[in-house]
Amino acid sequence: MMNRMECLQILADHVTDEIVVATYSSGTDWLAINDRPLNYFAFGAMGLASSHGLGLALACPEKRVIVLDGDGSLLMNLGTLVTIGAVAPKNFVHFVGRNGSYEANGGAPIPSQNVDFAAIARGAGIKSCHSFTKIARFEAKIATLLKAKGPVFADLVVEQGPLSDRDYSDMYAPTRRFAFRAALEGGT
Repeated sequence: MMNRMECLQILADHVTDEIVVATYSSGTDWLAINDRPLNYFAFGAMGLASSHGLGLALACPEKRVIVLDGDGSLLMNLGTLVTIGAVAPKNFVHFVGRNGSYEANGGAPIPSQNVDFAAIARGAGIKSCHSFTKIARFEAKIATLLKAKGPVFADLVVEQGPLSDRDYSDMYAPTRRFAFRAALEGGT
């Protein structure tokens, strides 16, 4: 089992000009590690990070889009995997932090601890599916995953929290949306 913050730090070391769509626990942790204009936070929309990311990937085919999702969030919208598999955006990478819980909502367990999210994604038509339980293997593969032709799906088996501080007024601030839009328009 891996530490989510360590996984996100490894990812942050490789992120340059990609759009990063994050939700709930992954979002608060990502913000603490890598606050940047090309972050798009999808709070208040549990289960929709992958849908928001897919929309951005289709609208901005010249940009790589990285989605940071949770297992509880993905369970809320499994159908998105079928759509991602069908339209197969080449610029789409989907990471799911699997900690077996709805962590952001108090840590209640998801209905089953035996869900194989990579198998579900593969069954939905996503050809490049991976599962990671060891930080060294994840670190060794991250550069390849981020450059691979998408869609790419990676199940990251991680421990629960602790959660980073949450300041929703900051995350929802209009200045963040304006900065995101300016970064997209400016090509940065």
